[in-house]
Amino acid sequence: MSKRSIIHMLDPNVRNSPFDINMALDAGFDAIIPYPNIKLDEVAGMTQDTIFSRGPAGVKKTAIFIGGRDMGLAMDMLEEAKKAMVPPFEVSVFADPSGAFTTAAALVACVESKLKENFNQELKGSTVVVFGGTGPVGLATAVIAAQQGADTTIVDHFSIDTALEFASEAKRRYGVNLRATTAASDADKARLMSTAEIVFCTAKAGIQVLNASVLEDAKNLKVAGDVNAVPPLGIEGLELMDLGKPLVHATNSNGAVGIGALAIGNIKYKLQKMLLEETLNTDKPVYFDFSNSFDAAQKIV
Repeated sequence: MSKRSIIHMLDPNVRNSPFDINMALDAGFDAIIPYPNIKLDEVAGMTQDTIFSRGPAGVKKTAIFIGGRDMGLAMDMLEEAKKAMVPPFEVSVFADPSGAFTTAAALVACVESKLKENFNQELKGSTVVVFGGTGPVGLATAVIAAQQGADTTIVDHFSIDTALEFASEAKRRYGVNLRATTAASDADKARLMSTAEIVFCTAKAGIQVLNASVLEDAKNLKVAGDVNAVPPLGIEGLELMDLGKPLVHATNSNGAVGIGALAIGNIKYKLQKMLLEETLNTDKPVYFDFSNSFDAAQKIV
């Protein structure tokens, strides 16, 4: 009897994400086993329980998914799982906390595509501002943009200390230099918008980050992307399915365009499904994080 495919879903939160469970089932796994409240020091043991119980043939139909909400913790859990492998007993591992890695990868890939298409410009050397940059999607977005050579600033709505802490952590973990600031008022946002070429809005759902008056100060803006699909949307005048349409309120820019949440979400869905399918169908183990998620998103876009 052939082995059934299994994905073990490790999550440090009190419950696993239904979104991720649905995605794994639709990707073709026969069995999806959720594990909430997983601590970092439990990952190695659970990984070895996973690999040694199925034999060399079974591990090819076995995978581990790492969820949660913390980018750094997810990367630590991925590393612990990798270190616990004992070839040929080795399974694929896919880290995507709160969908942050695939969402960020899709967001940056979409913006990069429209930047090239509309302005013949690369991310390298571009001035980037990430509103909501201390959240899981925002931080992953900022790190990806910085790795591509963009001059990237993360913005926390409330605290400069929080922004500085996350920038320091990104430097330590990923070797990127992020600027850090806060922007609680429209005046603060307008100051940032006056020099930004690329804007990523990754704030909480239902929060309008950039209103029409702030967008009027976006003199250098070229492309803006928003991942908020819950009204009010993050950028006033940007529609959910916009994919490179002019930003109606960025009247002082030279043709700035926007990308809406559902346009980005379409790429994110395809990306997560593709990576899950690869963990299921590959002959050799693969390890997915935000960086190779971005590589895959570029190919999809």
